[in-house]
Amino acid sequence: MRKSIAIVEDEPAIRENYAEAFRRHGYAVDLHADRPAAMRAFRERLPDLVVIDIRLGDEVEGGYDLCRELRAMSSELPIIFLTARDSELDAVSGLRLGADDYLTKDISLAHLVARVVALFRRVEALREPDHGRGRLERGRLTLDVERLQTRWDAHEIPLSLTEFWLVHALARYPGHVKSRPQLMEAANVVLDDDSVSSQIKRIRRKFQAIDAGFEAIQTVYGMGYRWRA
Repeated sequence: MRKSIAIVEDEPAIRENYAEAFRRHGYAVDLHADRPAAMRAFRERLPDLVVIDIRLGDEVEGGYDLCRELRAMSSELPIIFLTARDSELDAVSGLRLGADDYLTKDISLAHLVARVVALFRRVEALREPDHGRGRLERGRLTLDVERLQTRWDAHEIPLSLTEFWLVHALARYPGHVKSRPQLMEAANVVLDDDSVSSQIKRIRRKFQAIDAGFEAIQTVYGMGYRWRA
């Protein structure tokens, strides 16, 4: 069955340009011009991946609002911001909301498709036998690799795809320090150092919402992070 991609973009020409690139690579594509139209469709059925612009019509930050709504519906849905806004603050904000990637519109279509392919590979790779088919258990942590579910004791932690990868990369080898580049490589994602730090902070907040004393992810200053053995 073909993977489905939803594009939420208010400029018709740009929307069609992206859609044609994805269709040439065999993806089914749904197009939405604004946040309300996209949400009506998503309430009926979620696609396999969503590409979102930040400004959507009269909503200057409609893409951010849409990302929040999507994350409330699914912690696992791959989300990419594709926007003309290229400030570091915008990128960090998008990633903090739970997006898996943040790209600017000067990216080539070939590069865009490659990033989408990489996201789909991450979903598939987590389900491969060498990632443990089943569960990875580390004390109070349980990672269900098949279902991309994370539990701390009996409580489910709603992690995005990128967040799940980062926790998996750390928890797989407790006590081992992982540098930011190593985490990016393990998670198969391209982020700058600040974005990795933002993702780790977001992960910690999610665990701390369940357990205020959560300290399993340790910062090793000047080196990176490790899962407490």
